[in-house]
Parts: sequence; structure tokens; C-alpha cells
Amino acid sequence: MSRFANYVPHGVIPAVLLPFHEDFSIDEASFRSHLRDIAAVEGLSAVTVNAHSTEVASCTAEEQSRVLEITMDEIGDRLPIVHGVWADGSLEAARIAERAQAGGSSALLVFPPAPFTLGQSADMAVAHFKTIASASDLPIILFQYPLATGQGYPLATLTRLMDEVPSIRAIKDWTQVVPQHEAQVRALQSRSRPVNVLSTNSAWLFSSLVLGCNGLLSGSGSVIADLQARLFRAVQANDLAEARRLNDQINPIASVFYSDPFVDMHNRMKEALVLLGKLPRAVVRPPLIKLKEPEIERIRHALIAAGLLDASGKRKQAA
Repeated sequence: MSRFANYVPHGVIPAVLLPFHEDFSIDEASFRSHLRDIAAVEGLSAVTVNAHSTEVASCTAEEQSRVLEITMDEIGDRLPIVHGVWADGSLEAARIAERAQAGGSSALLVFPPAPFTLGQSADMAVAHFKTIASASDLPIILFQYPLATGQGYPLATLTRLMDEVPSIRAIKDWTQVVPQHEAQVRALQSRSRPVNVLSTNSAWLFSSLVLGCNGLLSGSGSVIADLQARLFRAVQANDLAEARRLNDQINPIASVFYSDPFVDMHNRMKEALVLLGKLPRAVVRPPLIKLKEPEIERIRHALIAAGLLDASGKRKQAA
């Protein structure tokens, strides 16, 4: 049973990174240090593992279980743990959900199955989530992709999912069309049993939060969890002057992290943590490759512009 049995996904939820050795094996000591560093930030609601930021697509089932085991050992008594469910088939997704619950997770983050890029129906989506919900009673965060990918769910499908799968308690909203994003915030959070919208639009987080999202779930929280938590608190308090100030500080970092090619975002976050002295190396698994020095310099300059490094490259404050 989850140690946070009544957890409802909300608030600020960083998605952590997964450090590797040069031979691509998991660097468990660095991962433990990273988890402790993130968990020490004030104002977090949970921490996410086995998701995009931990390069879940390149991790075996055994490695995912080990990631959860380490996470529970280090911070599982302090924060709820959200476990990613990355699978192309519903039966495998259900097996992951069952293992996640048995391992102590408090919620599931369900990625859309890749076959949906070829087309989907509401019946397919409902069957997928019902299969997962039959294997675990943990609250589900539905990962809402942009509709243009084919893996996003139209609002009518979302509404049906919320009606028929009551364990869906939040969505991680990657909707990049602002009117659609706002419509989902209004429709889902006003239900008789509200479904929280967690923004993952980290490239424009301030704007997204102002629309009324009840939280955020972000890989860049692996680097700037404190700034994100402070931004969320400022927006919730309607202190827009402070929120703008924090957004100005975050902007150089977000602009670098989420530049093209977008797939390198977590690669860049690892390099940022190396520059901040928080990771010993920035190794990523293929097909991702090591960033070249000019891009690392761009990250260094962004950290300086955000006030996290001084001009000499020394860390100025906790990130």
C-alpha cells in the first residue's frame, strides 16, 4: 500500500533525472544525491520517476524497478512518488502499474501508447485506461499530448475517460494550443469531482499557470525546482509582480532547455547540473548523444543570466 494513501496529484512535482556512468549503467550514488537534493526543496507535492526525464524509453523493466527501489529508500518517507507507465501495449502498462503500486508508488503517470499515432478512438482510450486501472487502484495522471501528435485525447474523449475511469485524478497537460489548454483547465477542474490540470508547458510556465492550473509536473524541476515552487506560490497568491520577476529569472534557462531539437531537453538539464556541481557527468543513453561544447556554453550563459552561476562559473545559490 502507498505510504501516502490519500494523495491527489497537485502542486509542484519535479520529474528527476537518471545519472549514468560512462558505460551507460545507472550511477546509483549520483542518483541518490540528486533525489536528496530535489526532495530538500520547500513546497513540493511529489517527485516523478520512470518518465521522460529518467530516459524511461531506454530503461529495462528491471532498471525501472531499481529506480523506484532507490527512490523509495532515499525519499519515499518524505514525499509521494509518481511512477511513469511507459508502454505501447495495455497489458504491459497494467503490469507496470501493478509493480509500481507494490513498490510503494503513490500515483501513476500514464503515457499515451505509441500506436495511437496511427489513429485512436474513444473506445480504445477507455479500454487502455480501464486495463491499467484494473491492475492498480493508485490515482492516475493522464499525460495529455498535443493533438497534432495523434496521441492527445480530444476533450470529448477526456470527458468520457473521467466519467468511466474514476481513478484518473489529474492530467499532465502538454497542450500547446492556449485556447485548448484553457478549455481543459476550465472543464476538468470544475467537474463535480475535479480533475487537476498539471502544466508541463515549461517553456511558457508562467502564462500556463496564470490560466488556473492546479499544479505543474516538469523535468526542468530537476534543475530549478525551487524557482518553480516559488513561481507557483506567487501565482496562487495572485502576486503577479513577484511571479513576473521569477519568470524573468527562469526565462533564460527555459529558452535553452526547450530549444530545438526538443528531444535534447533532459540532456541539457544534465549538463546544467554538471555546471552547477550537482552531477559528475552528463551521460545519456543512445539514441541521445553528448552535447557539443558550443551548446554547453549556451547552457552556462543561461545559468549565469538566471543568477545561478557567477561570471566565473561558480554556483551562487541553490538551484
